[in-house]
Amino acid sequence: MGAIADAIAAKLTTAFSPTRLEIVDDSHRHHGHAGHREGGESHFNLLIEAQAFAGKARVARQRLIFQALAEEMAGPVHALSIVAKAPGEA
Repeated sequence: MGAIADAIAAKLTTAFSPTRLEIVDDSHRHHGHAGHREGGESHFNLLIEAQAFAGKARVARQRLIFQALAEEMAGPVHALSIVAKAPGEA
């Protein structure tokens, strides 16, 4: 992973202690689109599973993630696709 993906992983791990965390740099698929940067790390797919999401709606989960990643979302990350689950959810 690159520096931005590493920072995302560290912040999400600190904030949510996930039981599963997958971060995929999807920037290559957005070449020529808004927000694309040479070298990648502008578009990510995220799958996170954490107890912190239990009982929360999808939008509330996303808000928590965006709060944890405010610095990245304000700068180098243009797009973040999120799948956030509580343990045991399909």
